[in-house]
Amino acid sequence: MKKIIVAALLLSVFAGFAFAADPVEGYWVSINEEGKLTAGWQIYEKDGVLYGKILAAAGKTRDTIATAVKESYKDFPVEGAVNKMTVVGTPWIWGLTQKSAGQWAGGNIIDPADGKMYKCKITFRAADGKKFKEDTLEMRGEIGMGIGRSQFWKRSTPEAIDQIQ
Repeated sequence: MKKIIVAALLLSVFAGFAFAADPVEGYWVSINEEGKLTAGWQIYEKDGVLYGKILAAAGKTRDTIATAVKESYKDFPVEGAVNKMTVVGTPWIWGLTQKSAGQWAGGNIIDPADGKMYKCKITFRAADGKKFKEDTLEMRGEIGMGIGRSQFWKRSTPEAIDQIQ
């Protein structure tokens, strides 16, 4: 009987790990190359695909329209004219699939400030006390053949993101 109880406990622990959210999911703040906070994001998975939407943008009101973007983009996840959508609440990251825990690739990201679209890779970097003092997302945008740049985003909370403006 003890063996059955122990086996059931172990099974429930491992099942919990199997269904736990990926570490990239959650709330993050984007930090540009100058170290300036630019936006608060929610990164989420839906039906095996990763998305990211801006919840607050520095220096922009919640009803600011993304007029710098094109009217449409291939496989954009929301129907309608993209250049009539708000910066806040629109999924500017989409189509990524999981390569391993904390690693997603094969999707796209649009910079709503200039309308440029890039191939996107996201890698979770756990706090190690050395290179990464806190949990970090490496957001890599590429134009092709590995040419691109990375930004390093910091974990946040909905309450902290609500303070961005």
